[in-house]
Amino acid sequence: MRFEISMTALLEIKNLTTVFPGEDRLLKAVDDVSFSLEKGEVLCLVGESGCGKSMTALSILKLVPPPGAVVGGEVIFDGRDLLKMEAEEIRLIRGERISMIFQEPMSALNPVFTLGDQVSEVLRIHRDMDRKQAHERAVELLGHVGIPDPGRRAGEYPHQMSGGMQQRALIAMSMACEPDLLIADEPTTALDVTVQAQILRLMERLIRGEDRSLLLITHDLGVVAEVADRVCVMYAGVIVEISPVKPLFADPAHPYTMGLLASLPSPGDRNYHPIPGSVPDLADMPSGCRFHPRCPRAQEVCRGKEPELKESGGRAVRCWFPGKDVPSG
Repeated sequence: MRFEISMTALLEIKNLTTVFPGEDRLLKAVDDVSFSLEKGEVLCLVGESGCGKSMTALSILKLVPPPGAVVGGEVIFDGRDLLKMEAEEIRLIRGERISMIFQEPMSALNPVFTLGDQVSEVLRIHRDMDRKQAHERAVELLGHVGIPDPGRRAGEYPHQMSGGMQQRALIAMSMACEPDLLIADEPTTALDVTVQAQILRLMERLIRGEDRSLLLITHDLGVVAEVADRVCVMYAGVIVEISPVKPLFADPAHPYTMGLLASLPSPGDRNYHPIPGSVPDLADMPSGCRFHPRCPRAQEVCRGKEPELKESGGRAVRCWFPGKDVPSG
C-alpha cells in the first residue's frame, strides 16, 4: 500500500522488497515495506530478531550483502530515489547526509586505526579538511559525545576502550558531518543498563537539538517508550502496525504488538509471558497471515489469506481482527 506523505517527509519508503536466493526460489527478507520518516522525527522499527529490521536499514543505503539484492520499491530521500543512484553518488550521501550506527562497535570500528584517525577520515572525505583540521575537529567531536580527555583518547585504539566509549566514538563518527538522517541499528544492545540510558540520552540530544531525524531499530520496547514519536512494528519481513507511540502502548491494534507488550516485565508479576513459537523461516513462510501460527485470535481466514496493511486515523494495521475486534468461534 501507499500512504499519503506530508510535505515534511524526509524519507519515504515505498514497497521496498529485498530478496536472497533459496534452493528453489527467491526468499523475501523485506517484503513490500512502506513507511515514512518526518523531518525532526524519531521513528522506531521494532520486532523480534529475524523480522527484517536490520535488512530494511541496509536496503535503504544499498548495503545489502551479496547474494542478497533489492529488487523492488523506492527509497525517496529529500525528493530523490537512493535506489536509482550510482555507487559513487550514494557513497557521497552515506556519512554526509545519512549516517548509520551498526550493532557491534567492535566490528564497526577498525582495530588497527586510532579513534582520532577514524573520525578524521570521515571529515577528510566529506568535508575536504586537511589532516590537522580533521584531527582537531575529531577531538572536539569525541569530547562532544562525552568521551573524557578526548585529546588522549583520540590516539587510542578501539580495544583500549569500553563498549560504551566505543559506541560514543561511533556516534561521533556518524554525527561528524551533521547528517539529516541517522539510522541506528540496536545501538545499545551490548551495553549495560546504565550506559544504555546515557547513549540514548546522547543520541536524542544530538537529534532533537538540530531538528534531525532518527530511524532507531530495536527490540527493546522500553527504549521505544522513552524516545519514539512513532513506531513501525515488523514481523517476518512485513510491517504489521504503524502508530504514534502513545496510542500504540495504550491500545495496540495487532495481536503481535499485543504479545510484545504483554511480554514486558511488570512490577509484582514474577511470571513471564512470552509469545509462543518463533519467527518463521524465510524458506517456510506460513500461508495467509504470517503471524497466525502464533496468534491466539487466529481464525480460518487468517490461515488462508494474508491481510493488507490498512490505514485509518493516522495508524495502520495488517490484521483481519485488529484491536478490540475479537473474533468469536
